[in-house]
Amino acid sequence: MQGSNGAIHSLADIAAIEAQPYERAVEPKSILDIFRLSAERHGNRTAITYLPSGDLEAPPLHWSYRDLFADICRAANLFRTLGVAEDEAVALLMPNIPDAHFALWGAELAARACPINYLLQPGHIAELLERARVKVLVALGPNPELDIWSKVPAVLAKAPGVKHVFYVGDAPRNGGRDGTKAQDFANAIAEMPDRFERAIGRATIAAYFHTGGTTGAPKLAQHTHGNQVHTSWSAGFFYDLKPDDVLVNGFPLFHVAGTFVFGTSSYLRGVNLVLPTRLGMRNTGFIRNYWRFVEKYRVSVVTAVPTVMASLLNTPRDGADISSVRVVYTGGTPLPTELAAEFERATGKPVRNIFGMTESAGLVSIAPVHAPRAPNAVGWRLPYTEVKAVQLGADGESFVRDCKPGETGVLVLKGPHVGPGYTDAKRNKGMYRADGWLISGDLGHLDGEGRVFITGRAKDLIIRGGHNIDPAMIEEIAAEHPAVQIAAAVGEPDAYAGELPLLFAALKPGAKTSEREILDFLATRIHERPALPKRVVFVDALPVTAVGKIYKPALRRIATERRIGETLAPLAVGGVKLRVEGVEEGGTISVRIHVSGGERAKIEAEIAKLLRDYAVERELVFG
Repeated sequence: MQGSNGAIHSLADIAAIEAQPYERAVEPKSILDIFRLSAERHGNRTAITYLPSGDLEAPPLHWSYRDLFADICRAANLFRTLGVAEDEAVALLMPNIPDAHFALWGAELAARACPINYLLQPGHIAELLERARVKVLVALGPNPELDIWSKVPAVLAKAPGVKHVFYVGDAPRNGGRDGTKAQDFANAIAEMPDRFERAIGRATIAAYFHTGGTTGAPKLAQHTHGNQVHTSWSAGFFYDLKPDDVLVNGFPLFHVAGTFVFGTSSYLRGVNLVLPTRLGMRNTGFIRNYWRFVEKYRVSVVTAVPTVMASLLNTPRDGADISSVRVVYTGGTPLPTELAAEFERATGKPVRNIFGMTESAGLVSIAPVHAPRAPNAVGWRLPYTEVKAVQLGADGESFVRDCKPGETGVLVLKGPHVGPGYTDAKRNKGMYRADGWLISGDLGHLDGEGRVFITGRAKDLIIRGGHNIDPAMIEEIAAEHPAVQIAAAVGEPDAYAGELPLLFAALKPGAKTSEREILDFLATRIHERPALPKRVVFVDALPVTAVGKIYKPALRRIATERRIGETLAPLAVGGVKLRVEGVEEGGTISVRIHVSGGERAKIEAEIAKLLRDYAVERELVFG
């Protein structure tokens, strides 16, 4: 594989890679090629180390690259034997465990994969199954630690297209529906041949990944094999992955981070991928012993969203030897600069950021491990791609002009990783352009050296701990309350989840209600717990633009001002006075903190400590 031993230190290295013709530089054309090449080149090396529990002494399970490829081929043969056509799909309701990898990649080899967030409600899952033309469902069997199976009967009742059901792990007492019995997935693939052949091109559809959040109408983004190969191939250059690397992948497989950003990118380089229990990074026992696991398995690449980074920062290392770690990669939500800096100070390990999208097979830009961390930057574009900031036209789709270096605009991208669009083409508008450009919906800029910066979101999506929440759904339900005239939901900064849904509500003339009543009303109608607002703020009227549209940046400013003010309130003692002023510029929200009284150095240190985990830019004004 030409260029696969190189690493990226600067934009010049990306240009050097691009000097080769694409077809020669990027050898694999499909997911089948990735696992075939890895089995040939890394055969007996460990591909997967599965930790069954958070107990350090629990024996792990291992798969070599040769055995992993064989099990993936067996799964592909099973799906083909069941009559799954190349334009039909296999769905997964499973955590990131070895069997999920067999099923996911086997589905992509034989047909199309559709990994689904098992936290969704049965009706939502069923709609995704029907839209993806799913014929086979593979789900985690009854399990006291993670209950997924209880949703399966309700899902199947609404998804008549599913003809075969498999369970992983313990057998269900009653896995049948209309005479269709649930079968043991491990037993079924064990009987299949361990070789699989199919002519797959870069343009062949490989998978459907749902996006648009845990609420609202489902939206399925299509990936081609070429899309997935490109991000997998590109990432290794930025991480500088080598066969002796050990990477912890605690991300779910219904998310592009678990599958490509840290999944196939590792497989392509012969890395040992550590899968930390069924619960992943939500396993408290694993987190408690995290640094001991790092020491035991000589982990070299740590991956975690900022909220987990904060947890790891507070987890005692107790003398664990973490000298094997060479980098910490994060993404998914904004990375607070103080959190990154403190993590680096505490561990001595460099922290690097990533920017990605489901619609581009998981990646847009990556900060290289071998380049200095630039605060608030999310790295450089992938090879053979374009990323720029533009001023959009009134239609939300046309490009008025490209932005200058440092000038904020909407980030757009183009390249082999951009998918062909949603399964429902009507939903492509304002996102996928006919000329190949993908409109990210994120506000940002590029600096003079080509680094990408995210400064806000053109869209109003609320991101709570990795859950994408559509505020329109919250607003529509809130408006059904008899006392509510109009409502708007925005993200309120949160130290742990990144954002929490906050509802602003204007009441009808003469109407009376309470925050508790509104929250109880929403709780009976919003069935996705992450989307349920934690607070309601009553206002006389919502701020609007000149054309009468609700101006959400103003609401985000108020929400940010309130939350930061509450967080800093304990400092207002002993003659110290603080006032938090929210500042909104071009859709980007920051705070200006006015301080009087007290010892300046001490107050600065206390503010930095209290706001460490908030991804909010701030300015301190003393006097």
